[in-house]
Amino acid sequence: MKLIVGLGNPGIEYQFTPHNIGFLAVDRIASEQRVEIRNRQCRALTGKVTIGDQQVLLAKPETFMNLSGLSVRELLAEYKANPESDLIVIQDELDFPLGTLRIHTRRSSAGHNGIESIIGALGTNDFLRIRVGVAPERKISDGKEYLLAPMRKADLKVVDGMLDETDEAVKVILKDGPAAAMNWFNRRAQDEKEQ
Repeated sequence: MKLIVGLGNPGIEYQFTPHNIGFLAVDRIASEQRVEIRNRQCRALTGKVTIGDQQVLLAKPETFMNLSGLSVRELLAEYKANPESDLIVIQDELDFPLGTLRIHTRRSSAGHNGIESIIGALGTNDFLRIRVGVAPERKISDGKEYLLAPMRKADLKVVDGMLDETDEAVKVILKDGPAAAMNWFNRRAQDEKEQ
């Protein structure tokens, strides 16, 4: 069983904030696969689906961002899954411009509280991450305030395309493996940056 976890905060007030890009990505994948994320288990909302030939559990922890690791650890134990080979975490990334997607493994949290919680709960940073850029073009004085405020309409259009790209990245990871996905998506992000 592959476990795809989108990070975010539960509650309607957080739904369309930059910090909830992981939840939005999991919702997009679920929508594409025609499955609902509504089962409650291990402190998360979940839904099972088959993508390609892989059994996948889509999950949105309900612990709030800073305690995401509690839910992820329980889900991995429940499904006897290994973080190194079976876990994909989708997160927002304030260090990347809005519209950027990168895939990484074995990295520090870089100050992301949800990732910090997962690393702490699992005792390893060896799991796959899809980092979705949310940094605005304009300078911001307070990153936390920005991450928890609703996105502007113009930004939501960019995010819509990013959610499609995240769905595509997940399919490539599951079909061709993480290395192929990193090679393709990280190179594409670098090419766009250089243009």
